[in-house]
Amino acid sequence: MDGVPNVTRADAVAAVRNPLAFIAARWTPHPRTVQRAALAPIVMSVIIVVTGGAVRLTGSGLGCPTWPKCTDDSLTTTSEMGFHGIIEFGNRMLTYVLCAAVGWAIIAARSQKPYRRSLTLLGWAQFWVVMSNAVLGGIVVLVGLNPYTVAAHFVATTALLTLATLMWQRTREGDTAPRPLVGKSVQQLVWVMVVVSALLVVVGTVVTGAGPHAGDSSDVPRMPVDWEMISKAHAVLAWIVVTLTFALWFVLKAVDAPKGPLARTRDLFLVLLAQGAIGYVQYFTDLPEVLVGLHMFGSCLVWIAVLRVLLALRERPEETVPGLPAQEYDATSVSMAGPR
Repeated sequence: MDGVPNVTRADAVAAVRNPLAFIAARWTPHPRTVQRAALAPIVMSVIIVVTGGAVRLTGSGLGCPTWPKCTDDSLTTTSEMGFHGIIEFGNRMLTYVLCAAVGWAIIAARSQKPYRRSLTLLGWAQFWVVMSNAVLGGIVVLVGLNPYTVAAHFVATTALLTLATLMWQRTREGDTAPRPLVGKSVQQLVWVMVVVSALLVVVGTVVTGAGPHAGDSSDVPRMPVDWEMISKAHAVLAWIVVTLTFALWFVLKAVDAPKGPLARTRDLFLVLLAQGAIGYVQYFTDLPEVLVGLHMFGSCLVWIAVLRVLLALRERPEETVPGLPAQEYDATSVSMAGPR
């Protein structure tokens, strides 16, 4: 059994001044560990969306009527607040789990050898989005679940999901210049699909803000738009994304594209079909809460799938150190890990 290394006063000072550099100098994670750490914020972002939807769908949006405390006199929920207080406070507590997931991703990225600044920056970008969205979530409560702030809260979570997906993809690539796998016209088609998909997400928040599940109860103000009209516009955008995805798959087959873009496009098409089926069923069954929750979960999967198609259009081969096998390099530990 290895003994615990002695920690000198200089070590303690270094740990206080720059804890990330201190950890990086003493730990080298395996590449798979870094990939799993980067995956954690994606999973937690999706969970936050689903639980946030549960808050709204159970009428618990004001279960904790103020912020940052749950009530004026209590930091946590009380027994008098009942089920709604538990749901709302539980969702707030999951923010700390999300922070831990993002922090773990930052530490793993910072400790990887060789040091990759791009990964660390993506981790810190997620951290600041989480912090700003937590404040925005507090504002949502303080303004009585104003539907515009609720929509902004969801869009900010989508931004976090974007950064997390990008970081996860980058952990599986090198830092060399990206090499396109398809022609410029195909790239332009995909960018159009990304833009329309982003518009689909935004219009979806308007559908929610104008509909019966906009917030806590019927007393919560709705967006002053015709719900039927905006729902149909949302459906039209969804069909445009499906059509673009179908066209992209045929184009990729025609140009004999690599398997990566084809596989990601197929995955997106399947997710879109499932999401569309849920959307139409919930529309014609008067928006049952379970299906609305599934539709919110599906919106996350659709956006992740769209981003994966975009990121599959190029490759970044991993760099190798001359004279040192990749496996051995990955396993090299603290002797190469000077603080940065």
